[in-house]
Amino acid sequence: MPDAYLLHRFLRQIAAWALISFFTEIRIIGGENVPRHGPIVVTATHHNMMIDPAILSAMFPYQRILHFWAKASLFANPTMDFILTSAGNIPVDRKAKDRKQLLQGTFKALSRGYSVALFPEGTSYTEPRIVQVKDGAAWAALEYAKLARENPELIQKGTGDVKVITAAIVYTNKTKYRSNAIMEFGPPISMDAFLDQFMSSEEGAPRAAVKRLTATIEQRLIEATVNAPDWDTLYAARMARDLLWEDEKHVNLDEFVAVSQTLVDLFSTPDLVPNSTAIRRHLLTYYSLLQSTNLTNSVLSSLPLPDTLDPHRPIPLPSRLFTLSLLVRDTLALLVRLPFFLIPLLLHAPAYLFARFGASLAEDEEETQAQNKVVFGLLLVLITYPAMFFFLWAFLWYTPVGALAALSIVVLFAKYHNKLVNDNYERMKRLAAAWRVLVGVWAPKKWDLSLNALAQYTVPRVPPPSDWVDRTKIKPRRIPSFTTLTAEAPATPSISQTQTAPSSRKRRRAPTRRLMRHVLRARVEAAKALASLFEQLEKGPGAESTRVFASAHLARAYGGQVEEVLPQIDTPEGVEAMLEPVGWRSAREVVAFLRQRGAKIAALEDRIEGDWAALSEGDVDSDAASGIGDGDDHIVWVPSSSPGKL
Repeated sequence: MPDAYLLHRFLRQIAAWALISFFTEIRIIGGENVPRHGPIVVTATHHNMMIDPAILSAMFPYQRILHFWAKASLFANPTMDFILTSAGNIPVDRKAKDRKQLLQGTFKALSRGYSVALFPEGTSYTEPRIVQVKDGAAWAALEYAKLARENPELIQKGTGDVKVITAAIVYTNKTKYRSNAIMEFGPPISMDAFLDQFMSSEEGAPRAAVKRLTATIEQRLIEATVNAPDWDTLYAARMARDLLWEDEKHVNLDEFVAVSQTLVDLFSTPDLVPNSTAIRRHLLTYYSLLQSTNLTNSVLSSLPLPDTLDPHRPIPLPSRLFTLSLLVRDTLALLVRLPFFLIPLLLHAPAYLFARFGASLAEDEEETQAQNKVVFGLLLVLITYPAMFFFLWAFLWYTPVGALAALSIVVLFAKYHNKLVNDNYERMKRLAAAWRVLVGVWAPKKWDLSLNALAQYTVPRVPPPSDWVDRTKIKPRRIPSFTTLTAEAPATPSISQTQTAPSSRKRRRAPTRRLMRHVLRARVEAAKALASLFEQLEKGPGAESTRVFASAHLARAYGGQVEEVLPQIDTPEGVEAMLEPVGWRSAREVVAFLRQRGAKIAALEDRIEGDWAALSEGDVDSDAASGIGDGDDHIVWVPSSSPGKL
């Protein structure tokens, strides 16, 4: 019997190859929550266009075939019907007024014990949090459960117990090549708790049951993703994470979401410390300047320093000449390694360049950039590899053995490239950044941007709002005030809200050399500000009783407290919708939580004193030296416990 899903398996394999080439790792969490057999409705987050269904399909546990919804009208043509069905799609008649007719294809798939995959947010978008979860998945699951109870003869034996499985897809940086992805599956959601109400003849009961199931799905997705009340809070938390974990690879992917959400919660707490506003401003300024220069904190923190310096003795800043010698040394070291990667680099260069071109076409659509990089790069690779195969096969006289040898060489070459690309890619980024820093600190100071010209680069760029998101139905995120827990915290204007002009219009790209000193000084100030925050949380006045806002699931998991809230009526039909409960955690417990997961909190204060590149020797001025030196014009470097790093 021919494979009914041959096209699906082929596309899934292509997607897997493309994803392995783009991401360093795709971590699967909770795979044991997915049933090996039986009907399931998979509800996944959707924040990265085609990358989301590609990851969901290629990495789904037990390689189960996922059936996605497609317009029923597309199946009218027999050829298209065969193609779409073979690819795993099922028809949905969106014009049908009868819900059973609308979901007929879904019922047919579930009745055979298949898996149906949906994106309940309705569209792919870029927002600081999940802003909408629609009811389609809940209707589909409950309508099928009702059908199975009322007409068991219409379904196959053993397929009546449908489960809803949540799949939260999170990216460490969804647009960045060689970043990581995390897909977490939640425990199965049974229909037992909702079906009696759904089948009730009471007016409004079915819709209420659907709303309850949708709320459960939404809460599961929220708990497995990173959600912030606004962009400034999310960016401040990201910057803090990058400073605390200089190498992003040191953040355990199993705890990436919990760590990131804890930092978001920390910066969501109103008036946490007296200088909260200043701390956020320093973090956001540094974050924005990194955006403007396409640099990362991990690259800057890895710049070379003399490894012979005594970590316990103050040393004058390294001279420009000595710094140059270090960069030349590292350049030569990279060149020595380059021959081993040169051929893979040259053969893949067209794919890299074409992928960057694809991303540039979606510069203002963050959720589309990774898709374009993967698709554009894949197109070039699908040309390069066959060409390489036929060239090798021709060289081997088109013999059967030659074909096998050529294919083996191409496969090994691809694996060799993926094996070496991570290390060499990071080294090249560090080397490029080091030379950019050198040029920036060597350039005449008169080339630096003035403070007025700099202003547009110190406010983070905010993605434009999606036209597909219904903002009238977005529930505000509740933040406890710690005095009246049921009241919402007073709104504090964010930097992006109070300075919308620079972030809303397209800014001109400034030469890095004119921004470099500002970047490095901002790095020092951001690290000092973050160190000040944790110092106050641990040892400041009243530190033992300080509490910070916490997402309810984190508060429950780590010994905090949760204030449950009553349901509110928020729909025209009068259906009750639960508000998100509010919670808090001890500030000291949060600091301990971050330390236990590798945050270098204690090293912040030591490390910033050694930020040699913030000021080049002989170019010290009073503004730049403020808060960095020892009060006079002789700036000293005090190494941290990790010599050789900034």
